[in-house]
Amino acid sequence: MPRICLIGGSGFIGRHLAARLGGAGYRLTVASRKTALPGFMVLPSVELSAANVHDPEQLDALIAGHDAVISMAGILHGSRAAFEKIHSQLPEKVVTACRGQGVRRLIHISALGAAQDAPSDYQQTKALGELAVENSGLDWTILRPSVVFGSDDAFLNLFAGLQRRLPALPLAGAGCKMAPIWVEDVAKAASACLTRGSTIGRKLDLAGPEILSLAELARLAGRLSGHPRPVFGLPDGLAMLQAALMEWLPGPTLMSRDNVRSLRRDNVSDQPFPSELLGFEPGALSALAPPWLAGHDRNQTASRYREKATR
Repeated sequence: MPRICLIGGSGFIGRHLAARLGGAGYRLTVASRKTALPGFMVLPSVELSAANVHDPEQLDALIAGHDAVISMAGILHGSRAAFEKIHSQLPEKVVTACRGQGVRRLIHISALGAAQDAPSDYQQTKALGELAVENSGLDWTILRPSVVFGSDDAFLNLFAGLQRRLPALPLAGAGCKMAPIWVEDVAKAASACLTRGSTIGRKLDLAGPEILSLAELARLAGRLSGHPRPVFGLPDGLAMLQAALMEWLPGPTLMSRDNVRSLRRDNVSDQPFPSELLGFEPGALSALAPPWLAGHDRNQTASRYREKATR
């Protein structure tokens, strides 16, 4: 079976993509700084590599012998230099390695809203990464998902968790429109690109069938999780102040000033979902999210029991 190399494959989208491709019989190499990832241990066709993907020699050795590369490395928080390193410079290095190792097929997962004139460093550097792929001369496809949701996401689950703990939820970018796309549909799209030559040389927006504001998504998460709270939007100045304070708090950053700048533009597409090219229609958040947000997802329920038992 074909050998596929996943760059950034240990993240949220990568875990789902690896499970889909591994289940379909592909042999996978996943680059990760961690060489023991529980989610991948049950996938016998997956090999974890501790290669430093920012080192050209190690990247060459990693990519050598594969039939295709799927690149999806990304960060949500950091300095301009950190964004450029992951979103712009790494895709350039991946392109160079693919050329050097004779790997023609490259699928790059970027982000809807990526543009060089966008308001945030995240969006601008994502656009620079897309440009490197477009100018590569390889058989490329770029996938641009809107905000991605799933039972193990850090998006709707974050809103649900905050509303379990807070009496109200002040929200930056509350009016920003989004077209949430299911993580399994993003994985399905990337998988379809491997077998559909018609996707070569195309930039495909992956937007879900429903458009909701960030405030509507937060309220939905609170209501379905059984902890509805008042959700109100913050003016831009106050939102930037809140984000600046959050950047200094210990622990993972929940919101940064660059995130606030990203929310100044709607995250929707003016193009219909490319169903004919990919061979399927995307699922709707309103149909998929209620069971696991309500706590009915069996895996999440089992995880909560294990946590209570300190296992």
